[in-house]
Amino acid sequence: ISLYHYKIKNFLVGLGYIVLLHLILPSLFLSSSMHLIQVDSVQRWMEDLKLMTDCECMCILQSKPISIEKDEQNELILSSQYSTCDNLQLLLKRAWIISTELTRIAQKLEKNRWQRVHSMTVRVNCHVRSMINEYNMFTRNSSEEMHQFEKLLIDKCSEFTAFTERCIQTEDEQILKSMKSCINETLTTVAQYFGQLIELVLTHEAQNLLRQIELSDNVYITESAISSLFSLTQEGAHLCRIIAKEGGVVALFKICRQDCFRCLYPQTLRTLASICCVEEGMHQLEKVDGILCLADILTDSTHSEATHAEAAAVIAQITSPHLTFTQHLSSFLENMEEIVTALVKLCQEASSGEVFLLASAALANITFFDTVACEMLLQLNAMKILLAACSDKQIVDTPYSRDQVVTILANMSVLDQCASEIIQGNGVQLLLEMLFERSSSGNSAEVAACERVQQKSAVTLARLSRDPEVADAAVKLSCIPRLIKLCRSPTERNNSDSVLVACLAALRRLAVMSPDGLEDSDFQQLVKPRLVDSFLLCTNMEESFV
Repeated sequence: ISLYHYKIKNFLVGLGYIVLLHLILPSLFLSSSMHLIQVDSVQRWMEDLKLMTDCECMCILQSKPISIEKDEQNELILSSQYSTCDNLQLLLKRAWIISTELTRIAQKLEKNRWQRVHSMTVRVNCHVRSMINEYNMFTRNSSEEMHQFEKLLIDKCSEFTAFTERCIQTEDEQILKSMKSCINETLTTVAQYFGQLIELVLTHEAQNLLRQIELSDNVYITESAISSLFSLTQEGAHLCRIIAKEGGVVALFKICRQDCFRCLYPQTLRTLASICCVEEGMHQLEKVDGILCLADILTDSTHSEATHAEAAAVIAQITSPHLTFTQHLSSFLENMEEIVTALVKLCQEASSGEVFLLASAALANITFFDTVACEMLLQLNAMKILLAACSDKQIVDTPYSRDQVVTILANMSVLDQCASEIIQGNGVQLLLEMLFERSSSGNSAEVAACERVQQKSAVTLARLSRDPEVADAAVKLSCIPRLIKLCRSPTERNNSDSVLVACLAALRRLAVMSPDGLEDSDFQQLVKPRLVDSFLLCTNMEESFV
């Protein structure tokens, strides 16, 4: 064994230590007291060698030129010593690497970079074989169809590698040109087989997890399965569609209807919110009366705040105004009064900024439905509750929360009765403060949220200023100078055109109610012209560079 190890070490020096390290590491460094394990490791390596040697050798010898091109991120060596959940993440990471490499091969092929095409093809071959080997080590009950696609993909990758190898052995441009179409066709086929295999694998894993959730009455097993399912939903909309098609929404709502799983409700609802970002998830939710179940959870005071918050998150997801599919909204309207009442209560009693954000986001989305929702909020004193919450910096602690509050205020401001509520709750002062909203981190998402807060606060002022009492309060609080500043200074509004239009509209409404509050130059440029002319004037106030 010692002599054999010595030969292996020498072999690795020429071959590249890192690539094969994970295959033979156990047999190199185990002590003499573990002789049997050493033998097993070597035998295992010898078995793997039949699949891996040629590809790994070619990968090392031909894929590592001294080059300025940054291929390092794709040459990832991924260990397979993980739990089931981690193995699935490993598979997804390997799949992402292969997908990225295939895209780059197409780019290099377009430029006739034959050496690069071949080396990258070899690397894809390695990753495909490794992915299949790693997956087969931890999967259960894989289908015959999956094995067929594995064989098809491996064969096509070998054919692809052989094609590109012939290309680097000739310099005849005519031959290369004639082979290019064959390589393109093979690349397309590899990508197709790869995509179909990944689809089968992910479907198989989703089925396994859902089978665990449906059949197990053990809290710990169910919790582990739901956690793995949630991890899958975070990988994108496509996986959410697969889970929804395999009955994920049905299985999760079944959990939410069993008292023995109450401790799992928050985690289950969080997973449901992720799945319901796709249309297939919405269809499933409608079939199982999911909205009624959510209403029951929200109105049941025996549930924890965490459960109520996650139920609010599902409501916020399924009522998003950005969704194009709205078949589920008919059943939502039937339960809207109970849901809105529960969400207002959750906002009022929220113990943290996160809980308030989820509840207020759900309310903000609901106010886009119909003025009926706004009238409900008015009757429930929601305006007073929201304005009071904004004075608590522990609860309304981010631009995202203020964005939800001002969205509700903007949508409610179409009601005439709203003006008196705003005056009583010192709402004009809050709207003025929101006109000063700026990002502290510079994060792009936060900057966008700040722009929305500025825009919606200006819209709310414009709508409410039709009431003389609100307009008078806005003038006394110096809203006009701030609106002028936002119009004239692009940096104050982060160069946002939507903020500019809203501020011009609010300024014109206030100017009608209080014309003495503007200087003549401001009136001539920002109020008197057509709105589009004032807009063009303000957008041309950018700093010029010579």
